[in-house]
Parts: sequence; C-alpha cells; structure tokens
Amino acid sequence: MTTPALRALKSSVAGRRLTLLTSQAGAAVAPLVPEIDDVITYEAPWVKSAVSGRREREMADLLRGRAFDASVIFTVYTQSALPAALLCRLAGIPRQLAHCRENPYALLSDWVRESEPDQQLRHEAQRQLDLVAAVGCATADLTLSLRVPDDALRRVRGLLAARGIDVAHPWCVLHPGATATSRRYPAESFGAAADELVAGDGWQVVVTGTAGEAPIVEAVQRAMRAPSLSLCGVVDLAEMAALLSLAPLLISNNSGPVHIAAAVGTPVVDLYALTNPQHTPWRAPARVLSRDVPCRWCYRRICPEGHHHCLRLVEPAEVAAAARELYAGTWGARHEVEVRA
Repeated sequence: MTTPALRALKSSVAGRRLTLLTSQAGAAVAPLVPEIDDVITYEAPWVKSAVSGRREREMADLLRGRAFDASVIFTVYTQSALPAALLCRLAGIPRQLAHCRENPYALLSDWVRESEPDQQLRHEAQRQLDLVAAVGCATADLTLSLRVPDDALRRVRGLLAARGIDVAHPWCVLHPGATATSRRYPAESFGAAADELVAGDGWQVVVTGTAGEAPIVEAVQRAMRAPSLSLCGVVDLAEMAALLSLAPLLISNNSGPVHIAAAVGTPVVDLYALTNPQHTPWRAPARVLSRDVPCRWCYRRICPEGHHHCLRLVEPAEVAAAARELYAGTWGARHEVEVRA
C-alpha cells in the first residue's frame, strides 16, 4: 500500500534512487517492486516481531556510509516515527519526512502533523501519497505497484496444469488465513461458500496459505463437500503474485493477498473484519463484505467481544453471490472477448 508513494518519490526527480530499509519479511517483496533500487535489512527493535540483528549504532554507521540525501519514514497512524527519525539523524541524513503526532522538534526536517483518526480517515495508500505530496512528490498513476516475474508465471502455469486446474473454466483462489484471529472468516463458512460455487457453477477452488496456516487450510478443505486443490506452503511470494495475476477471482480475509491481487488487477471478494477502515482493496474490482457492529474499528488482533460478529454474520451465500457477480462482470466478459477474437 506504500508503493504508489514510492512511485511518486521515484518519478518526481530524474535519476532518483530509492533504498528500502526494512525487516527480513519486508525485504521479500522488494524484488517485486520496480521502484525499489536497493534494500537494507534491519530488524528494528521498535517494529513488531523483530528478531535480533544489527545494533542501532552499527546501523547508523552503515547508513552514514551510504550518504543518503533524505529519508522518508512510512508508518501506520498508530506507530511513532521518532525512533526511525533518531536513527536517521544519528546517520547524518540531512532530511527526514514523516507523519508525527507529537512535536518532533529537530528530529524531523519535514514534519506532517498526524491527523488520524481524530480529524480524518484515509486509505493507507492515500495517507502515504499525501505524505510525499508534502514535499512536492506526486504521480498520476495511483495503482499499487508490483511486478510479476516471468519465471514465476511459467512455474505457476505448470503447477496448475499438473494439479488438474483447467484455467479455461471458472476457478478462484481462496485464502482463509490472516495473522490476526480477529480478521478470520470461519473455516466452515469459507467451505460452505466454496461448495456453493462448485455445486452451482462448477467452479474449481484453489486454497492458499503459508506453511504456518496449514491447519486453517485443512479446516476449510474438511468443511467442503467438493474437492479442492491446496497450494498451502507450496508457492513463494513471487509465485503467489503470479497465481493471483492468473486467477479470475480471489476470495480472502483482509490480508496480504488482497493487496497483491489489487496490485495485479484481480477482482477480490474481501471478508473485511471491522478492525480498522484503512486497508480495503485499493483501486481494484472488489466486494467488501462485513456486518456492522457497535464495536467496529477496534484495532484489535483478537476480537475484544469474542463473538466475531462483523465476519461471522456474513452468510456463505452472500460470499458466493458476490463472487459470481464479480466473475460475470470482469473475467467472464473478458474471456468471452478473447474467445471470439
């Protein structure tokens, strides 16, 4: 969701190079983002789930040796930019841009006062675009940026063919996992929605997940009466991007694959837990499904009420209907044109 802002930074000054300072997990996506020229991996102690790595002084010395002209610190609104700003100041980087709620004084040369959530709510992609616009960087192309490698496309096409998926007939990707339990639609409901698509329209269902999400994927498959193909733990990040670029449709919780699908233009049925409003599919055909609840926008990883009503009350039949509608309006129409041509 930061990639449109990266494009704005890159395209606003001829010859500008961007280096991404990120965690090991974040570094995995960098090869797929054409705006990124280089990556420095750093497990910052102020980032969730950080593992041990370079100490702050060592990292500051490394950054100083690279002689960067400026730094842009991208955060979500609940995060403080100040630890990273201090690191950049110790590294001698002359300019630092960030959103910040409190007065940063000399830690930020370019301070954009944090206005969320009290004064406004924006999509995360728009929030980052607004940040770089504060220093004159803009782009006409507001789509998410992600490049699917050709070799990943070849591998995934071969994998689908070998596993019996006929891409000439209706099929979809089902992604039932999410790191936060508060954002997971029930496995049995995923299974019921998939069964309705198989029974009613003959859809083929490909279920995805990380290796750690195998229990969730297995629960969905057990809940289904119809057969499905599991690629859980089988595809890497580049191959997941390739898979979603080929797929007619993704049905998913609000999780990373939704944003990958949006980046490659694949329609999404997004089972969207009302934990926060800023991360819906960005500029992609989508149906966002939830039930309004008094506890919406809780920003919790675990449902504070314990009932998960914002997701559990969405009926599987609604999911299947949304999938059919999106398929008919996007992939189905495009495939008919291709066949006639």
